[in-house]
Amino acid sequence: MPTSKPACLLCLLVLAPLAASAAPQPVALPQAVPAPAQAAATPAQLRELRSQQAQWQALPPSERARIREAAQRLAALPPDQQQSVRATFAAQDARFRDGWRLGPTLGAQFPKLEGLFGFLPVEQRDTALTVLRQLNADQLAQLTLIAQRTPPQERDTVRAAFLALAPADRDRWLHDHVVR
Repeated sequence: MPTSKPACLLCLLVLAPLAASAAPQPVALPQAVPAPAQAAATPAQLRELRSQQAQWQALPPSERARIREAAQRLAALPPDQQQSVRATFAAQDARFRDGWRLGPTLGAQFPKLEGLFGFLPVEQRDTALTVLRQLNADQLAQLTLIAQRTPPQERDTVRAAFLALAPADRDRWLHDHVVR
């Protein structure tokens, strides 16, 4: 995947499923599952739509704004380029695509964080998402290094220790674990 304009392209890629039915006019992002879609959908499709809606609503407002802007850029592309962007995104590994549902900031880092945060116990999911969204760019970069360096047998312990930290203690912990 090209890295020359990662934020722009990757924001567009994350929007591929959200904007899949968008016309080349302003894009209406999901606010609720439309009644006709509900009537024609299977129970599995409805669960997926509800999951996507819940993930959208869980995003911070700044992330939703970035996605709306990217959706507008995607909608402004010629139809063949829109399809190309959607096809590129659809061709990615499902875990990669699912990581983008975390929003542009965490979605860009998800492949590097997946070792620590890809398979969470249910009881850690909300906490992990809250903590990850509180991190600044430097903290997130340090955490990606830790995630990549942590052996599989230590991941649960490292993740639990990190999630238990008070916000004021994160910088020191991250620094100490990066220099190890």
